[in-house]
Amino acid sequence: MRQYFFDVWRGVITVLIGMRETWNHLFRPPTTLQYPHVRFNLPAGTRQQLFMNFDDCIGCYKCARICPVNCIYIDTVKAKPTEDLGKASTGNPIRQHLVRFDIDMFKCCYCDDCTTVCPTECLYMTDKFEASVYERSNGIYHFSKYEPALAMKMLAEQAAEEAAAAVAKAAKAAAAPKKEPAAAPAHH
Repeated sequence: MRQYFFDVWRGVITVLIGMRETWNHLFRPPTTLQYPHVRFNLPAGTRQQLFMNFDDCIGCYKCARICPVNCIYIDTVKAKPTEDLGKASTGNPIRQHLVRFDIDMFKCCYCDDCTTVCPTECLYMTDKFEASVYERSNGIYHFSKYEPALAMKMLAEQAAEEAAAAVAKAAKAAAAPKKEPAAAPAHH
């Protein structure tokens, strides 16, 4: 019987403690944030969605190489010697056509490594954190001014030129006279 009254007393105390918190919050102003219209200020240094300024990228692949989850995909085509692609805003010369620069934000771990190694600072984290999409393909961000068909054509032309250069190099190596190895001196 004694345990019964103890349990009832403990239940009443628990309810009163909970009601005390309720009464305390009842007379305070609400802390609800009207989200779409009012937003919290993000702290300095937060890492959110990646963005790439296409005009400043030199196609150095540093960001793709350092990425621990391989979420950056880059394809470049070397510019012809007669082409002038200009310079990045930092003064670095652009020597390659950047035909593909894709970031898969579903893979990104927001480590910020890619932005720290970028020599032209064209890749940076934005303060945009609302990246919900309805289809998975919409989570891959494409940063390229080249249409996919033109990009594929440019990549195919570069591959053909490299293959022709490799064949020419092999033919030149085969046509070169082979030197006879010097005979080793005989020891008596």
